[in-house]
Amino acid sequence: MKYDTIIIGAGLSGLAAGIRLAYYDQNVLILEKHTTIGGLNSFYRLRGRNYDVGLHAITNYAAPGSRTGPLAKLLKQLRLRWDDFNLTPQSGSAVVFPEHRLNFTNDFQVLQQEISEQFPDQIDGFNRLTFEIEQFDDTNLSQPYRSAREIVQRYITDTTLEDMLFCPLMFYGSPTPHDMDFCQFVIMFKSIFLQGFARPPEGIRLILKNLVRKFKSLGGELKLRGGVAEILQQNGKACGVRLEDGTEYECDVLLSSAGSLETFRLTQATEDQVTETVPEPGALSFIESIYALDTLPADLGINETIIFYNNAPRFRYAPCEEPADLESGIICSPNNFEYNDAAVVKEGPTLRATVIANPQYWMNLPEAAYRAAKEEWFPKILEKVSEKVPPFQEKIVDTDMFTPKTIWRFTGHENGAVYGAPVKLRNGQTHLENLYLCGTDQGFLGIIGSMLSGISIANLYVLSRM
Repeated sequence: MKYDTIIIGAGLSGLAAGIRLAYYDQNVLILEKHTTIGGLNSFYRLRGRNYDVGLHAITNYAAPGSRTGPLAKLLKQLRLRWDDFNLTPQSGSAVVFPEHRLNFTNDFQVLQQEISEQFPDQIDGFNRLTFEIEQFDDTNLSQPYRSAREIVQRYITDTTLEDMLFCPLMFYGSPTPHDMDFCQFVIMFKSIFLQGFARPPEGIRLILKNLVRKFKSLGGELKLRGGVAEILQQNGKACGVRLEDGTEYECDVLLSSAGSLETFRLTQATEDQVTETVPEPGALSFIESIYALDTLPADLGINETIIFYNNAPRFRYAPCEEPADLESGIICSPNNFEYNDAAVVKEGPTLRATVIANPQYWMNLPEAAYRAAKEEWFPKILEKVSEKVPPFQEKIVDTDMFTPKTIWRFTGHENGAVYGAPVKLRNGQTHLENLYLCGTDQGFLGIIGSMLSGISIANLYVLSRM
């Protein structure tokens, strides 16, 4: 059977691209290798409790009815309602270092005031940096790579403040050790500091289910257990796919959210068959521990939505030699948003803790050793997390734990690299005509960014040609 467009992956970017194309009477098929949708941003049920797979918070918040910003653009492009996302803003978050703590909310002036009080000699530079960020066009797909560290250091001369600004942005969106592409820095700065965090009480499942419902209502087809074994090609053009079960589908255009390296491998090309550099795999991955509680975190004195912490003299964002880097991390509660009294938080009272991992260690362990390693490192991570918040250990009623191997199983990304390859292909083009990337390795990160990636690539390479 032949389709106008086939999309590999039923994550957020793939679903958004599918909806956008289906609105214009495109015959679209989305193929998902797993038994459920969402990729890393999915959900599951374990021992009677609901959990989101990767969701801490959704960035790029805007109040209902806003006409500008990424969220408003997304809803307009997909013709969705604000209620389809049902976002509730954060209570308040913090970046915590040994001698400084910066609180921030979805009101940017809170962060400005914190910096003015704690780093008075840096506030003018910070405001000038903010002005450059606001003027920068991060939607321009032709932006060249520039070191974010080098640009930030023109304005911020205090290394502690520099690290405190990079800490949340790197944890939530950088595939690159130690530094960021300035365009990625701008995207994350705007999405976290200028726009802010929010979350639906129902978690990611509300958004995913509404996306699938919209896609199918427009005539789109979604095939689960539809893992792609090979991208078919003819005369240098992608022309279809062969699935792992041998089924073949033809198409005029193929969009892939599988990642740049993973997509390259599906073409079964070799290095001597292409002129472009073969994509490098990502190297940054994480361990996430989940603690289900018998009471709300706020009842224990844990009021922050998200805490980004660092214990070392300098913040180190890079793969570690030990199985886990315990010097820095993230603590999040899906309960600490400004929900109204009627909101039901599907995940229940929960804390989530994330630390940088050594992907090679976790990926290469045999199953028995893998289980033993999780049992060894779970209490070590819990001990470090417990230093940052009021006591909660006695309130834990259930736990779960993700490693780079888990992330690899959900996403297919080599090394369990959450943010994909270090070099982003912002224009979405690959070595094959009619084969384009969307999602993580195209470069728009985060939940809203991922969906905008799918929309942008669909607009640029499919709808513009109609």
